[in-house]
Amino acid sequence: MIIVLLGYMGSGKSTLGKELATVLKYSFLDIDDYIIEKEKASISDIFKKKGEIYFRKKETEYLKEIISSSKNTVLALGGGTPCYGNNMNALINNPNIKSFYLKLSIPLLAKRLFLERENRPLISHLNTEEDLIEFIGKHLFERSHYYSQAQFTINTDHKTQKEILEDLLVHLI
Repeated sequence: MIIVLLGYMGSGKSTLGKELATVLKYSFLDIDDYIIEKEKASISDIFKKKGEIYFRKKETEYLKEIISSSKNTVLALGGGTPCYGNNMNALINNPNIKSFYLKLSIPLLAKRLFLERENRPLISHLNTEEDLIEFIGKHLFERSHYYSQAQFTINTDHKTQKEILEDLLVHLI
C-alpha cells in the first residue's frame, strides 16, 4: 500500500510522513527529494532555470513512476502536486493508495512558512506576513477542490505530532 500525504506547503507532510513510515515500518519518500535526485538540481533552481511548467511536467512523470513501482511507502507530495497533470485522478483511482489531506488553517500556515519562505520558490518574494496570508488564501481557494478529493481529511490545527499520527493510524488499521 502507498499512503499519500497531501496538503499545502508547510502542513507537515514530510515531517509526519517520516514518522508514520517509521511506525508502520514502511519506506518514506518525499516527491520533492525524488525530483531533486532525478533532476540533479534543487526545486528553486529548476523553477529559476526551467520554469514552473517544466517542473510540473516532471513532477507528474515522477509521480506516475513512484506510484507504479512503490510498495509499502509513505509518500509526501508537494503542495501543488495534486493540482496538475491529472495527478489527483491517478491517486484516487488507484486501489493501492490511501490519500490523506493534512489541513492546516491559513494563519497557522502563514506563521510556519513566513520564516522559511526564502527556501520556497512560490513565496520567496513575499515580504510581510499579511502578504503571505493573502497569497495562501488565494492559493488554497484554487487548490481546495483537489485537496478535498483525498480519501481522508485530517484537521491538524493545534494538534501535536502524536495526535495527528494517531488520527492517521485510525484510518489505516
